[in-house]
Amino acid sequence: MVAKIDSCGLMGIDGYMVEVEVDISNGLPGFEIVGLPDNAVKESKERVRTAIKNSGLEQPVKKITVNLAPANLRKEGPAYDLPIAVGILTAMGFFSAESVRESVIIGELSLDGRVKSVSGVLPMIFSAKKAGFKRCYVPAGNAVEASLAGDIEVYGIESIRELADILKRGQKKEPTVTDIEALFSAKEKGELDFCDVKGQESVKRALEIAAAGMHNVLMIGPPGTGKTMLAKRFPTILPDLTFEESIEITKIYSVAGMLKERDALITRRPFRSPHHTVSGSAMVGGGRVPKPGKVSLASNGVLFLDELPEFQRNVLEELRQPLEDRCVTISRVNGSMSYPAKFTLVASMNPCPCGYYGYSDKCTCTVNQISKYMGRISGPLLDRIDIQVECSAVDYKELEAKPKGESSEEIRKRVVAAHKRQIERYKNEGILFNSHLSASQIEKYCKLGAEESALMKNAFDKMQLSARAYHKILKIARTIADLDDSENIKAAHIAQALQFRNLDRLKAIR
Repeated sequence: MVAKIDSCGLMGIDGYMVEVEVDISNGLPGFEIVGLPDNAVKESKERVRTAIKNSGLEQPVKKITVNLAPANLRKEGPAYDLPIAVGILTAMGFFSAESVRESVIIGELSLDGRVKSVSGVLPMIFSAKKAGFKRCYVPAGNAVEASLAGDIEVYGIESIRELADILKRGQKKEPTVTDIEALFSAKEKGELDFCDVKGQESVKRALEIAAAGMHNVLMIGPPGTGKTMLAKRFPTILPDLTFEESIEITKIYSVAGMLKERDALITRRPFRSPHHTVSGSAMVGGGRVPKPGKVSLASNGVLFLDELPEFQRNVLEELRQPLEDRCVTISRVNGSMSYPAKFTLVASMNPCPCGYYGYSDKCTCTVNQISKYMGRISGPLLDRIDIQVECSAVDYKELEAKPKGESSEEIRKRVVAAHKRQIERYKNEGILFNSHLSASQIEKYCKLGAEESALMKNAFDKMQLSARAYHKILKIARTIADLDDSENIKAAHIAQALQFRNLDRLKAIR
């Protein structure tokens, strides 16, 4: 007899349907799994056999053949244990074919028959819902995560024996339901706030502009001036995640195996800060079995690179494509997969190896050392960083000052208002923020008057700007205008935007 059980696989952060076909026939006893299984799937036959036995059920001493269709896609991971076990029991007649109809089954088996949690359940259940399935049986540890898909019954299963009671004996079990609004309202208030930062008003303004238009930003200054402190507070002035953004981030973390049961839905913008020793595959994703990298884990949030020149040159160069395309495509022999990379880059660096060039007599670096240090960051990468701002040393009077500065909530209100203007303006353009503007869209939405054009031309010639830098300045000016609730870009907006291209100005001075 042949039994067919529906399950799911993963391709990037998207799921796809897998049909687990089980045939039991006479012949020499054996257990074969076909359909491009990886080692984890091949080993499932030992887990399945032992789990069935230890659950008090019988496995036939016959030839068992399992096919995972479609056979041209590689199947990875232990999530097929439970559907294979159910397929064997169905082929034996222990379960009826009707009991598993319109159901999706996912789960890893322990040797004692318990069902263990697996990675990537959320995108799998989304694909099952899209395919029209009515219910799914998943590990109890993944039930809350799976229920986020909505419009499909989710049952958390503890063991094969429990699933047998449901499918064979009709034991009633309440489906798992998650209150999404409660998850969003339960967000903890963060301890970090911009009011803790004294001085650095120009840097705060730069970060406000970056948040308002989702621009990338680089802070340059000596050690101890608050660059890291400011970067860690940057997410506090970003708007709240929408439900769609939360689901996208949760999918990424689910596939990466980083989703905890208590954090079934990620409701706060990610903040990822990799060490400068990070490898290229860890940064952008990859590996033998491709997994999302730091740029994807920071999607819809912030990727903070502290001490930017200390990162390996090849790792920094790999950021160029994600910064432009806002996604990462990883190609392997078995196919290609794409991961989102919609992050905002916040980076910091010192002006020289010792960190004090131009700020203190303590600097002992030679011109050659400084040039070599700055040269670790390529021109094309710097061009992709919209805002480059100087983070000067804070004097004693500012540190001693009693009144605190503006709070994150006050800054965030202006940022949210600017976001709303952009979303309304670009609702028919397929983009959301000023940083996403294409060259043709810049011409449409960043029109300049005679005075503004003259100022821009003068800056372009004196600062020897590239075409990309020119477009970046116009995008920043558009964001500053939105913060000022101005429909048109004015000369003051252009002038302020030019002030935030620090490295371009230094290059012009030299």
